[in-house]
Formats: sequence, structure tokens, C-alpha cells
Amino acid sequence: MSNILLVEDDLEIVENLSVFFEDSGFNVQHLATGEHVVQTVKEQEPDLILLDIMLPVQDGLVCCEKIREFSSVPIIMMTAKVEEIDRLLGLGAGADDYLCKPFSAIELILRMKAILRRTQKDIPQSPFALNTDTFKMSYQGNEVELTNLEFSLFNLLYQHPERIYSRQHILDLAYPDMRDISDRAIDSHIKNIRKKAKSLGLTSNVITSVYGAGYRYSAPEN
Repeated sequence: MSNILLVEDDLEIVENLSVFFEDSGFNVQHLATGEHVVQTVKEQEPDLILLDIMLPVQDGLVCCEKIREFSSVPIIMMTAKVEEIDRLLGLGAGADDYLCKPFSAIELILRMKAILRRTQKDIPQSPFALNTDTFKMSYQGNEVELTNLEFSLFNLLYQHPERIYSRQHILDLAYPDMRDISDRAIDSHIKNIRKKAKSLGLTSNVITSVYGAGYRYSAPEN
């Protein structure tokens, strides 16, 4: 059972999430302010932290930065304001993921499980690789080149195996300076990346769809 630290001052959100956490087999400790977050992380060593940005006493970004001084524990930031995403990304506070309120509890659970899978066990080495210098995918001696836009998208997923990215996450992180990229364009790029990967001889998709949540990269094992 994974131990989760939930730092959130909105008790209604806490109550709603607690039901889903219990059903998913998570053990949750709750804090309503940022005052004792760092101390609690040092003492309890949780497997994952859900951290609201707007907190009494000490905000979530400060908490995140202080935690990163001594721990690599996965952190998912929660924010009620879209504008705070730019601030979060700009500061590089060290969060692994973020969600904007209101969000789906099911999506949150999927993201938590994906991060925990990635951090709690070693991911097997794969003969498939992405060369970040040449923008080429390679598999068993074969290579195929990605376009700049395809590479930006796939590199985001490739660097974080099993982590689920929504279309909005992809727009924010892979194309931060290209606001004219649409959801349809993302789907088209993913389709092309899959096709190019299959041309190398792969029998499974390197990018899988997670219904209602987004996309993730799964490393081929052979």
C-alpha cells in the first residue's frame, strides 16, 4: 500500500478525494496548511505528495522547493488558477506533474499510479531508443527521423515512461511557444509517430492512449 501525503486546505476536496483513495488502496495523511509539510516529509517519507499551490502559512511552491533540497519523492501540484501554471513551470520548483482544479478524481488516480509505477520499480532496458541530437528513433539497427514537432511531443513522453500526459499537458510542455497547435494536430502527430515506430519493426505502440486521461510512452521490451 502506497503512502500519500495530501496537502490541501479545502476540506470538501479532501473528503471527495478520500473516497477514491480508499477504493484505490492508498493510505493518506492530510495536512491543511504548508506549515509542517517539510517536517512531515522528513519524518514520514511518503511515496507521493499531492500539494496545493495556494496554502495557508507557506504556499505549495515554497514547500516543493524545500522538499527538493533533500528528497526526490514524486510531487503532483494542484492549482485553481490557470495563470499559476506558467509560474510553476517558470520557477522549476521540481514538481513531477500538475492538475488544474476542478479535475477528475479518476484522472488523478491514474496519474498517481503511473508515477508510482515509474518510481517504485526499475523500468527494463529497451532496444528502442530516441536520439535527442538527430531526432531519430532507432530499433534493432533501424532508424527513422521525426519532424521537429513530432520530436517535441515524443521526447516529452519518452523522458518520462508510463507517465500520462493529457492533451493540455502536451500543449503546455511540448509546445509552450506555439499556441496555434490544436488537439487535432496533437492526435495527428501521435498517429505519425506510431506509424514511424511500426516501420522499424515494432509490434506494439510506443504511445498508448489512456481513455479519458491522455497519452503515455511505454518502452518496448523486445
